[in-house]
Amino acid sequence: MANILYITCNLKSREQSHSLTIGSEFLTNYSERHPEDRIDFLDLYRDHIQRVDADVLNGWDKLRNGGSLDSLSDDELRKIGRIGKLADQFVAADKYVFVTPMWNLGFPAELKVYIDTVCVVGKTFTYTERGAVGLLRGMGKKCLHIHSCGGFHCGTGDDHSVPYLKSVMNFMGVEDFRSVVVEGVDALPHKAEEFMNRALAESREAAALF
Repeated sequence: MANILYITCNLKSREQSHSLTIGSEFLTNYSERHPEDRIDFLDLYRDHIQRVDADVLNGWDKLRNGGSLDSLSDDELRKIGRIGKLADQFVAADKYVFVTPMWNLGFPAELKVYIDTVCVVGKTFTYTERGAVGLLRGMGKKCLHIHSCGGFHCGTGDDHSVPYLKSVMNFMGVEDFRSVVVEGVDALPHKAEEFMNRALAESREAAALF
Protein backbone atom coordinates (compact mmCIF):
# COMPACT_ATOMS: atom_id res chain seq x y z
CA MET A 1 0.00 0.00 0.00
CA ALA A 2 1.30 3.44 -0.93
CA ASN A 3 0.54 6.80 0.65
CA ILE A 4 -0.35 9.53 -1.86
CA LEU A 5 -0.20 13.23 -1.00
CA TYR A 6 -2.52 15.09 -3.40
CA ILE A 7 -1.78 18.82 -3.28
CA THR A 8 -3.99 21.40 -4.97
CA CYS A 9 -3.47 25.14 -5.33
CA ASN A 10 -6.54 26.58 -6.99
CA LEU A 11 -9.38 28.88 -5.97
CA LYS A 12 -11.70 27.65 -8.71
CA SER A 13 -14.11 24.75 -8.53
CA ARG A 14 -13.26 21.57 -10.40
CA GLU A 15 -15.85 22.44 -13.06
CA GLN A 16 -14.12 25.78 -13.71
CA SER A 17 -10.54 24.55 -13.57
CA HIS A 18 -8.66 22.73 -16.30
CA SER A 19 -5.97 21.43 -13.95
CA LEU A 20 -8.45 20.20 -11.33
CA THR A 21 -10.48 18.46 -14.05
CA ILE A 22 -7.38 16.63 -15.25
CA GLY A 23 -6.44 15.85 -11.65
CA SER A 24 -9.86 14.35 -11.04
CA GLU A 25 -9.46 12.13 -14.11
CA PHE A 26 -6.09 10.98 -12.81
CA LEU A 27 -7.49 10.22 -9.34
CA THR A 28 -10.39 8.18 -10.74
CA ASN A 29 -8.10 6.04 -12.85
CA TYR A 30 -5.43 5.71 -10.18
CA SER A 31 -7.94 4.71 -7.50
CA GLU A 32 -9.40 2.03 -9.76
CA ARG A 33 -5.93 0.54 -10.23
CA HIS A 34 -4.81 0.96 -6.61
CA PRO A 35 -7.89 0.81 -4.35
CA GLU A 36 -5.71 -0.15 -1.38
CA ASP A 37 -3.63 3.05 -1.50
CA ARG A 38 -4.26 5.90 0.92
CA ILE A 39 -4.77 9.39 -0.53
CA ASP A 40 -4.33 12.45 1.69
CA PHE A 41 -5.61 15.75 0.32
CA LEU A 42 -3.99 19.12 0.96
CA ASP A 43 -5.61 22.33 -0.31
CA LEU A 44 -3.02 25.10 -0.13
CA TYR A 45 -5.72 27.80 -0.13
CA ARG A 46 -8.09 26.28 2.40
CA ASP A 47 -5.76 24.36 4.73
CA HIS A 48 -3.49 26.25 7.11
CA ILE A 49 0.01 26.39 5.63
CA GLN A 50 2.39 28.14 8.01
CA ARG A 51 4.72 30.49 6.17
CA VAL A 52 8.30 31.02 7.29
CA ASP A 53 8.05 34.35 9.15
CA ALA A 54 10.02 36.24 11.81
CA ASP A 55 8.70 34.01 14.62
CA VAL A 56 9.78 30.88 12.77
CA LEU A 57 13.25 32.22 11.98
CA ASN A 58 13.76 33.47 15.55
CA GLY A 59 12.63 30.14 16.97
CA TRP A 60 14.89 28.15 14.67
CA ASP A 61 17.84 30.36 15.66
CA LYS A 62 17.18 29.71 19.35
CA LEU A 63 17.09 25.95 18.78
CA ARG A 64 20.23 25.98 16.63
CA ASN A 65 22.05 27.87 19.38
CA GLY A 66 21.22 25.24 21.97
CA GLY A 67 17.93 26.57 23.28
CA SER A 68 15.19 24.21 24.41
CA LEU A 69 11.55 24.22 23.36
CA ASP A 70 10.79 25.95 26.65
CA SER A 71 12.85 28.93 25.45
CA LEU A 72 10.46 29.56 22.56
CA SER A 73 7.58 31.99 22.74
CA ASP A 74 4.05 30.62 22.34
CA ASP A 75 3.88 31.91 18.75
CA GLU A 76 7.30 30.48 17.87
CA LEU A 77 6.41 27.09 19.31
CA ARG A 78 3.01 26.97 17.60
CA LYS A 79 4.31 28.01 14.18
CA ILE A 80 7.36 25.77 14.22
CA GLY A 81 5.15 22.89 15.34
CA ARG A 82 2.83 23.41 12.38
CA ILE A 83 5.75 23.46 9.93
CA GLY A 84 7.05 20.28 11.54
CA LYS A 85 3.71 18.52 11.02
CA LEU A 86 3.55 19.55 7.37
CA ALA A 87 7.14 18.46 6.76
CA ASP A 88 6.53 15.12 8.50
CA GLN A 89 3.43 14.55 6.37
CA PHE A 90 5.50 15.26 3.26
CA VAL A 91 8.28 12.88 4.31
CA ALA A 92 5.77 10.11 5.09
CA ALA A 93 4.26 10.17 1.60
CA ASP A 94 5.40 7.73 -1.07
CA LYS A 95 3.99 9.65 -4.02
CA TYR A 96 3.17 13.31 -4.60
CA VAL A 97 0.64 14.86 -6.97
CA PHE A 98 0.72 18.63 -7.41
CA VAL A 99 -2.18 20.24 -9.28
CA THR A 100 -1.59 23.87 -10.26
CA PRO A 101 -2.53 26.62 -12.69
CA MET A 102 0.03 28.92 -14.29
CA TRP A 103 -0.11 32.46 -12.95
CA ASN A 104 2.14 35.04 -14.55
CA LEU A 105 4.68 32.49 -15.84
CA GLY A 106 4.80 30.62 -12.51
CA PHE A 107 2.26 29.28 -10.06
CA PRO A 108 0.33 30.87 -7.17
CA ALA A 109 2.43 32.09 -4.24
CA GLU A 110 0.72 29.60 -1.93
CA LEU A 111 2.70 26.78 -3.53
CA LYS A 112 6.01 28.53 -2.84
CA VAL A 113 4.91 29.05 0.77
CA TYR A 114 4.24 25.31 1.02
CA ILE A 115 7.58 24.40 -0.54
CA ASP A 116 9.30 26.54 2.08
CA THR A 117 7.52 24.59 4.84
CA VAL A 118 8.67 21.18 3.58
CA CYS A 119 12.22 22.07 2.54
CA VAL A 120 13.47 21.74 6.12
CA VAL A 121 17.03 20.99 7.15
CA GLY A 122 17.18 17.63 8.88
CA LYS A 123 13.86 16.45 7.44
CA THR A 124 14.02 16.66 3.64
CA PHE A 125 17.62 17.82 3.06
CA THR A 126 20.85 18.46 4.90
CA TYR A 127 24.09 20.34 4.35
CA THR A 128 27.39 18.54 3.81
CA GLU A 129 30.89 19.57 2.79
CA ARG A 130 29.90 18.69 -0.76
CA GLY A 131 26.77 20.84 -0.61
CA ALA A 132 23.11 20.19 0.10
CA VAL A 133 21.92 16.58 -0.07
CA GLY A 134 18.29 15.47 -0.37
CA LEU A 135 17.29 13.13 2.45
CA LEU A 136 14.48 11.53 0.40
CA ARG A 137 16.86 10.11 -2.18
CA GLY A 138 16.83 6.35 -2.76
CA MET A 139 13.38 5.83 -1.25
CA GLY A 140 11.56 5.23 -4.53
CA LYS A 141 9.34 8.28 -4.14
CA LYS A 142 7.52 9.66 -7.19
CA CYS A 143 6.05 13.02 -8.16
CA LEU A 144 3.44 13.96 -10.75
CA HIS A 145 2.78 17.60 -11.61
CA ILE A 146 -0.56 18.34 -13.30
CA HIS A 147 -0.42 21.88 -14.66
CA SER A 148 -2.48 24.17 -16.88
CA CYS A 149 -1.73 27.45 -18.61
CA GLY A 150 -3.76 29.63 -20.92
CA GLY A 151 -0.91 30.39 -23.33
CA PHE A 152 2.05 28.50 -24.71
CA HIS A 153 4.95 28.78 -22.30
CA CYS A 154 5.98 25.27 -21.25
CA GLY A 155 9.42 24.29 -22.42
CA THR A 156 10.45 27.90 -23.00
CA GLY A 157 12.55 30.29 -20.95
CA ASP A 158 9.31 31.89 -19.72
CA ASP A 159 8.25 28.76 -17.85
CA HIS A 160 9.03 29.07 -14.14
CA SER A 161 6.55 26.45 -12.96
CA VAL A 162 7.18 22.85 -14.03
CA PRO A 163 11.00 23.19 -14.22
CA TYR A 164 11.10 24.81 -10.78
CA LEU A 165 8.98 22.12 -9.11
CA LYS A 166 11.06 19.40 -10.77
CA SER A 167 14.23 21.08 -9.51
CA VAL A 168 13.04 21.48 -5.92
CA MET A 169 11.77 17.90 -5.77
CA ASN A 170 15.14 16.68 -7.01
CA PHE A 171 16.78 18.92 -4.40
CA MET A 172 14.95 16.95 -1.70
CA GLY A 173 15.79 13.64 -3.39
CA VAL A 174 12.61 12.86 -5.34
CA GLU A 175 14.05 12.09 -8.76
CA ASP A 176 11.12 10.28 -10.42
CA PHE A 177 9.22 13.28 -11.78
CA ARG A 178 6.55 13.39 -14.47
CA SER A 179 4.27 16.17 -15.67
CA VAL A 180 0.94 16.38 -17.46
CA VAL A 181 0.43 19.83 -18.93
CA VAL A 182 -2.45 21.41 -20.81
CA GLU A 183 -1.67 24.74 -22.44
CA GLY A 184 -3.13 27.11 -25.00
CA VAL A 185 -6.71 26.79 -23.73
CA ASP A 186 -7.12 30.58 -23.60
CA ALA A 187 -4.86 31.46 -26.51
CA LEU A 188 -6.77 29.14 -28.86
CA PRO A 189 -10.21 28.63 -27.26
CA HIS A 190 -11.55 26.88 -30.35
CA LYS A 191 -8.99 24.14 -29.71
CA ALA A 192 -9.44 24.00 -25.93
CA GLU A 193 -11.46 20.78 -26.05
CA GLU A 194 -8.81 19.12 -28.21
CA PHE A 195 -6.06 20.21 -25.82
CA MET A 196 -8.03 19.01 -22.81
CA ASN A 197 -8.79 15.61 -24.34
CA ARG A 198 -5.09 15.11 -25.02
CA ALA A 199 -4.18 16.02 -21.43
CA LEU A 200 -6.92 13.78 -20.02
CA ALA A 201 -5.52 10.87 -22.03
CA GLU A 202 -2.05 11.66 -20.66
CA SER A 203 -3.42 11.66 -17.12
CA ARG A 204 -4.87 8.19 -17.64
CA GLU A 205 -1.49 7.02 -18.93
CA ALA A 206 0.19 8.60 -15.91
CA ALA A 207 -2.22 6.77 -13.58
CA ALA A 208 -1.19 3.47 -15.13
CA LEU A 209 2.51 4.17 -14.59
CA PHE A 210 2.43 6.03 -11.24
